[in-house]
Amino acid sequence: MSGGVDSSVAAALMLEQGFQCVGITLKLYKGESRCCSLADVNDARSVAHNLGMDHYVLNFTEEFDTQVVRHFTQTYEQGATPNPCIECNRHIKFNLLLLRTRQLDFDLLVTGHYARTSHDSASGRFLLLKALDEKKDQSYVLYCLTQQQLQRSRFPLGELSKNEVRKIAEERNFANAAKNESQDICFVPDGDYGRFIEEYTGKIYPTGDIIDLEGKVIGKHKGLIRYTIGQRRGLGVAANVPVYVVSKSIQDNTVTLAPDSALFSKSLTANDINLIACENLKKPMRVTVKTRYLQTEQSAVAEQTGDNTLHIEFDKPQRAITSGQAVVMYDGDIVIGGGTIC
Repeated sequence: MSGGVDSSVAAALMLEQGFQCVGITLKLYKGESRCCSLADVNDARSVAHNLGMDHYVLNFTEEFDTQVVRHFTQTYEQGATPNPCIECNRHIKFNLLLLRTRQLDFDLLVTGHYARTSHDSASGRFLLLKALDEKKDQSYVLYCLTQQQLQRSRFPLGELSKNEVRKIAEERNFANAAKNESQDICFVPDGDYGRFIEEYTGKIYPTGDIIDLEGKVIGKHKGLIRYTIGQRRGLGVAANVPVYVVSKSIQDNTVTLAPDSALFSKSLTANDINLIACENLKKPMRVTVKTRYLQTEQSAVAEQTGDNTLHIEFDKPQRAITSGQAVVMYDGDIVIGGGTIC
């Protein structure tokens, strides 16, 4: 229970189904955060009390720092752009927390994610499906779940819209029924990733050249960690046409800018893959694909090229495919799996 309306309603729905439930709020970050402040804990505790549930706070700050925050900073240092929500789901919520629920002798872990699960009797596999409300669907950030994790997880909001969820909260007089949600990374509430990384690592990242596609120097950058693929704002370069970040070089400490047309790619490779709907892709498969959380799915052919690698070939070139982000594959509503773009 994060203190938000989604996990609060998820708890209410499980109680209505006859389950015995306790509420758990995770303390994840030592500093200022938008996901586990004292106010969030109090909101979660208030709802748990309203529902007649016990409520616990578990301190996972050390694990969160090691598995999520450190990974975030190291990935930026390597020139890629991470998705910390996926790493939090992978290592904290559906690993450490799931293990803790077993220690507490509970059977299921329930969250307020907008997604669905099912069991395919033919293959014997547990499946992850998109939420019915595609505007709220969060299956993209859950593609990393294993068969064991899916078997013991439930997402009661998967068939509801956000408006329906708020209505349920209002009917039960939850204190957080109208609470706003944040789209920012929880441990960087002001959105200044560069400042956060410098403060976290204690490093000053050197300035360097901004170049064009021919290698001509056209400006100076403020440290590679402050730039991402597709970025247009804050470049400090005057050009006759709009220009965007198309690549970064750790070796040369350069940022390359080019017109929008240079951002398009027809294919990508990915590693660190997790397949849900099948054990492996035995042959090339026609799928739809997301390379960013809010992207519209794109038609493509996926091929497994090794035990832990994928090749995705798109029907149409895609804009600003970014190393470090997740690529997630779908067959209709079913999540086939995904990996990390490299």
